[in-house]
Amino acid sequence: MSTRKKIRRAIWLMIALTLLWVYVLRPVSAQTGPTPVQLNDGWAIDLKANESFNTDDLHKTIEASLAGPFNIHSVIVERHGKLVAEYYQGGRDRSVYALISARQSFNASEIHDVRSIGKSVTSLLFGVAQEQGVIGKLSTPVLDFYPELKDIATPAKQRITLEDLLNMSNGLQWHEGEGTFNDEFNLMWKSDIPRYVLGHDMEKTPGTVFNYNGGGTALLADIITRNSHQPFKDYARDHLFQPLGIRDWEWVSDIHGRPLSFSGLRMRPRDLAKIGRLVLNKGRWGKTQIVPEAWIDLSLTPKFVTGVSNFEYGHQWWAGSVEWQGKTHAWHAGFGNGGQRLFIVPDLDLVVVTTAGAYDEDATAIRVNRLLQEIVKTIR
Repeated sequence: MSTRKKIRRAIWLMIALTLLWVYVLRPVSAQTGPTPVQLNDGWAIDLKANESFNTDDLHKTIEASLAGPFNIHSVIVERHGKLVAEYYQGGRDRSVYALISARQSFNASEIHDVRSIGKSVTSLLFGVAQEQGVIGKLSTPVLDFYPELKDIATPAKQRITLEDLLNMSNGLQWHEGEGTFNDEFNLMWKSDIPRYVLGHDMEKTPGTVFNYNGGGTALLADIITRNSHQPFKDYARDHLFQPLGIRDWEWVSDIHGRPLSFSGLRMRPRDLAKIGRLVLNKGRWGKTQIVPEAWIDLSLTPKFVTGVSNFEYGHQWWAGSVEWQGKTHAWHAGFGNGGQRLFIVPDLDLVVVTTAGAYDEDATAIRVNRLLQEIVKTIR
């Protein structure tokens, strides 16, 4: 065998062994918890959690989910502004661009994809921008922001408003959520996002029917950028993350350098819990009003039935209900593909966060949704 062939064979062997290690054999972090980690990052730890939770049942409930075949990476429970429980474990995971999951370790300091929870975060930023006078009324037609799109501005499309984008009721024909190569996937590659999104045919009258549409979120982020004259990531840093003391985060960009507002956010799960606490506190963190209280109230008012379970939707937030002590209590949530969840239950002053690596796997999505009810049952 020639030297060249030997070198080539050795290179392919090294590649094969590397892939085997990363995707199959690499050890990952063991389960940690239930005690929250003290990181001096603005969180207090509830040292008397057993007074407001049946902590034995709480931990058994969470650990059963982590032990199951659901590839859940973290669970955080926060109540009354304090961390109650914090669990992490390694598992399979993949970035928004990857097609194959690799074995990864996770802990309190590791950022994680939160996927479409970024939509809910974008909504918070939109509320800030509107309060600052950067953006007009929610009844403003979206095409008013895009005079260069006169050639596709049909009378029907001219009726699409900012509120229609927020509520995912813009009426455009849009396919998302099943399979990899769909309308949302194309958002990562198109050079002209406004033309791509608004170039879709009209299917329904705007403002009448819910249809999940990440393209609307991409337009919301673009409108913030155009009218604030500040890059979207800088705007998020200055007006949300920095005031919350969130320093370790990433917003993955498309091939043109634009942040994927609809699916590219990565942050620590305990920082995601800060977003939940911010919403529960009507937009306040400590003594600082970060997001307008009126915007929070509007965001937590569902507008449409979704056809997904019994969930409702409005202003980039999902909504549903749980039972506790014989009464029904509303929850609101950011949902992300793979098992990413940010639940808040205002009546119970409760935040629950999960991250996972089960992308496009319904079983895990159902499991983390049910986990909220199981956690609520442990509240005294």
